Amino acid sequence: MIPVEIQESSPRFQNFVAEESNEERRVNLDLLDEVREEVRIKAEVLMRRVDYKYSSKLKPRQFQVVDLVMRKAHLYQLENKLSPKWTGPFSVTKAAGNGAYRLETLEGGPIPRTWNVANLKFYYS
Repeated sequence: MIPVEIQESSPRFQNFVAEESNEERRVNLDLLDEVREEVRIKAEVLMRRVDYKYSSKLKPRQFQVVDLVMRKAHLYQLENKLSPKWTGPFSVTKAAGNGAYRLETLEGGPIPRTWNVANLKFYYS
């Protein structure tokens, strides 16, 4: 109870019975484990639902060495809204693992860093 309710007479203060309050607190403490378990189950269901939704929209892609790919353009490469959103083609030189790939230009010049599969797509000539 807040101090204002103690100084001012309110229905909550007038109807307060300490024994009933203690009994309800004991019941709530007895049910605490069950409530926690129920919340854990609901959280697990929610995580599985989110994972399923994400996985259903995921387009799995894997590239082989010497595949030709397009790379997503950086913001500084876009001059206006009609600029191409993809640059390339590039050749895949090495799969670095976990969806990362090393690229090189068609002339053989290496691209300085690895690129994630989310930023690459197949080049169809």
